[in-house]
Amino acid sequence: MTAAGLHPSVLREYDIRGIIGGTLSVDDYRRIGQAYGSMLSEKGGRTVAVGYDGRLTSPDLERALTEGLASTGLLVLRVGLGPSPMLYFATHHFGCDGGLMVTGSHNPPEYNGLKMSWLGRPFFGADIAALGARVAAGAVVSGAGQIEDRPVANDYADRLIAAMKPGRDLAVAWDPGNGAAGSIVKQLAARLPGRHTTINAIIDGNFPAHHPDPTVESNLLQLKDAVAKGACDLGVAFDGDGDRIGVVDAQGRVVWGDQILLILAREVLADVPGATIIADVKSSQVFFDEVARLGGRPLMSRTGHSLIKTMMVETGAELAGEMSGHIFFAHGYYGFDDALYATIRLLSILSTSDMTLAQMRDAMPPVVNTPELRIDCAEERKFAVVEAVKARLKGRPGITVHDIDGVRVTSEDGWWLLRASNTQPVLVGRCEAASAEGLERLKHALAGELKESGIDPVGVYLPGSGH
Repeated sequence: MTAAGLHPSVLREYDIRGIIGGTLSVDDYRRIGQAYGSMLSEKGGRTVAVGYDGRLTSPDLERALTEGLASTGLLVLRVGLGPSPMLYFATHHFGCDGGLMVTGSHNPPEYNGLKMSWLGRPFFGADIAALGARVAAGAVVSGAGQIEDRPVANDYADRLIAAMKPGRDLAVAWDPGNGAAGSIVKQLAARLPGRHTTINAIIDGNFPAHHPDPTVESNLLQLKDAVAKGACDLGVAFDGDGDRIGVVDAQGRVVWGDQILLILAREVLADVPGATIIADVKSSQVFFDEVARLGGRPLMSRTGHSLIKTMMVETGAELAGEMSGHIFFAHGYYGFDDALYATIRLLSILSTSDMTLAQMRDAMPPVVNTPELRIDCAEERKFAVVEAVKARLKGRPGITVHDIDGVRVTSEDGWWLLRASNTQPVLVGRCEAASAEGLERLKHALAGELKESGIDPVGVYLPGSGH
């Protein structure tokens, strides 16, 4: 995607993201607001909600964005500082036609961006391309809109608390990583039954404690320590804008995204037998097999939160999730990714179960797998490499190839994955097997395909772990 006046790198598949003062400016946000507002107005939209995260640049960017939106004749509801799911909630709570969240997600402090929705669905892909074209052309409408302050944090917290089922008290450690979920986390910790400890709950756009990405295990060290010191049943962490979850059990072990999703899926399937549950292509085969065994309909999706939200609507899925920690509940909720709501649902399951989280993790069929492997590859080559690998694998005996998102290759040892990242100049890989020996064979198969395409497979040989 390219657009005069907007740096081409900021227009991503699922959002807008760049370095403030470098690839993105305050004036860019004003012009984006004008372009988005014009597009929404032309489709009959009248109201839009706007929220912002805790980054140092977010207040100024939010003001410019709301001014741009109002200049197109829209009623703009400013819902305030909070996590992205709070903004998504506000669009439902106030019945808005669109929603925009000023957030840099889990990127470093110098970044910021925008996540958008409109007309009841995600704003991504072709929508973002069209937005970039509108900004470049300066094709905007004018109108006398209004800006109103509509704080929604308390209503959002009330909605989360209402989802908690009564049961035994739990001891929980919370780490929002100085991100935008901090204030809501403090509310939940104060109001939920049980014993709760919060760390890094002060919203600070410098992220002084650690990088706000809970899928990187090194970012969970403080949480593991808090769980151990507090003799907690579990610990939960969130990314910079609160839409991705990380979990550790009482033994300090990470419970990965697909494992969390499986625990949540069991409750959904007990309530809605045969329900469709979606997981992304990076998820363990254990998830798909277990959902099927429980009578559910497991579906494999491309990676990407906007794609999964769209697939949920198309299939009527009750629940979906990604290895990255995005969890989407349509069962009892609105269908968007909300790590705080997912936490409440997880706590409800644990408080009403005679099993601990650690026991639930241990009861899952054992496999060994790699973490997500990120292999450097030039932006202009990454998709071509995956296509070349796919072509070479076609018709090869002894394997099954799923090409919904890159290539996921299943053999008697297990499976390996290679896909192009939608957001970075990298190829993403993963391998999973029933044994350490099988895992090594899968790693060699993946590395061999990379070498044949002229890509250095360094990093593929990371040690596997039980999962």
